[in-house]
Amino acid sequence: MTRRALVTVLLVLAVVALFAVPLLLDGGNSEYGGTDAAVAAELEADGHSAWFEPLFRPAGEVESGLFALQAALGGGVLGYVLGRLRGRRPARDGDTNP
Repeated sequence: MTRRALVTVLLVLAVVALFAVPLLLDGGNSEYGGTDAAVAAELEADGHSAWFEPLFRPAGEVESGLFALQAALGGGVLGYVLGRLRGRRPARDGDTNP
């Protein structure tokens, strides 16, 4: 195994450990929730109320699908911009083979 392959394997294992270790140490005893819900509960406990209601409240599956669509569009735009920036230098230098 080459050094490059070993480093790649170790990095992948480190990333997996970053996610797996907290879940294994927890033992399934805690509730994982978003910060939006936690802040809303804290504000309601303090006596604050919302100023307005949302115009559109999608179902859970639709909401997660819209979030995934937003992430995909953002990733596409970021990839396009980085590709254009990467291709700008060879085009400027007159290199035909980027």
